Amino acid sequence: MANHDRNKKILLDLVKKPDNSRCADCEAPEPDWASYKLGTFVCLTCTGTHRNLSNISRIKSIHLDFWDDELVEFMRANGNASARAFYEMAVPPFYYRPRQQDCAVLREQWIRAKYERQEFTSQGKHLQQAYSSGLYEGSLWKKGRDNGHYLKRRFVLSEKDFTLRYFTTDSQTKGPKAVIAVKTLNATFQPEKIGHPHGLQLTYLCEDHTRNLFVYHEDAQEIVNWFCAIRATRLAYLKTAFPMASDSELLPWITRNYLKEGYMEKTGPLQREPFKKRWFVLDAADRKLLYFKTQLDAVELGAVFIGPESQGYSTGNASRSARGTGECGNKWKFGIIVETPERQFVFMCEQEREQKEWVAAFCQVISRPMLPQDYTTEVNLRRRR
Repeated sequence: MANHDRNKKILLDLVKKPDNSRCADCEAPEPDWASYKLGTFVCLTCTGTHRNLSNISRIKSIHLDFWDDELVEFMRANGNASARAFYEMAVPPFYYRPRQQDCAVLREQWIRAKYERQEFTSQGKHLQQAYSSGLYEGSLWKKGRDNGHYLKRRFVLSEKDFTLRYFTTDSQTKGPKAVIAVKTLNATFQPEKIGHPHGLQLTYLCEDHTRNLFVYHEDAQEIVNWFCAIRATRLAYLKTAFPMASDSELLPWITRNYLKEGYMEKTGPLQREPFKKRWFVLDAADRKLLYFKTQLDAVELGAVFIGPESQGYSTGNASRSARGTGECGNKWKFGIIVETPERQFVFMCEQEREQKEWVAAFCQVISRPMLPQDYTTEVNLRRRR
């Protein structure tokens, strides 16, 4: 007869160990569930995918469920470190390991890749060729620039010339609609913005202006394969551009999520112009604040370089005098000032919480010293004025 209290204490002691104290799949702290077939400790969010893999993984609550002695001994003999040593033995450096805050499709496909397809074991490593061969092609649904409808387009990603091309028809005889250099390409999942659980935003530079493509695929594995293929091609490009850099130095630059996004109101340089609602994106890696008319615009309206404090950049809440007397049409009341060497920018937020988040995000960029590539970004933005 199993001793319920004793077994619960053993499990609670096991989950406090450093290797087990975070979810085996997304690194969420203090997991209180466990897969008694895999021997891993996982968070509540990741249990959803595990429950859909019932032939591979079975889930129990550490706190609420009854545990037999045999299952407790299995957990004691295994654990997160043991599982990682087998299931994550051959994760390629470009493969993105999702974290707690990442979208559902990334976390689900990471779990399925590890345990269901076993892509990162010696037996399943060949499955990585699908997205790491240097050439990836297929169809994606792309948002149209004019009517906003999503249209099926053929995309070809090539490591040979470091380009992403897309075509308006399946036939490539007419030539591509666009040729995008991998050099400036970024990919980030945006399911809420795009309105699809597999929504992916592709961003790149065209004549020093930022452009967006919004795409999705109905198949979850396929859209994540596209993301992995882009990351693999980006890493290959970075290794060519910076041959002396290590993988660990290059990994943060493969793809990146934006530090902060959202609507604010913006006025002009004289601060007498009408306030206009704009969608802002703070790209911390490039030290750029981009703004668009709407969140699904293809082309930016403008960009502001955010330099360091040592060069005269600062931010804070806007005083009543800086916000003006209300004659400029601003509807929102929570102001932000961003000081640059050339001018003062005034933005308005709808909620005080958003104001605090934006100020904190600006401070994070301003407090960071300039990198060599930041000077090039600054020069290119100045040249556009």
